Amino acid sequence: MKTDFDFPKKDLIGPVVFRPDFNNFETINLNQAWSLFFTAGQNDKALGEEAELGNFFTNLLIAVVVTGSLWGIYFSNLG
Repeated sequence: MKTDFDFPKKDLIGPVVFRPDFNNFETINLNQAWSLFFTAGQNDKALGEEAELGNFFTNLLIAVVVTGSLWGIYFSNLG
């Protein structure tokens, strides 16, 4: 059986973090990190190049953690 199913490396389907041309141990910015999180590692440029969205999601995560901690401390001391 002969198949002609031969894609170039750039067209392979799979997580971008396992591709040989990704990162090379360089630091990634917040947008790349959140893009990898939201796309389950499939795309590191989903949120674009500007840093505003990455900063927004990071600050939102910090706000949720702080609010949840304060909420838990407040209601654990009521009893």
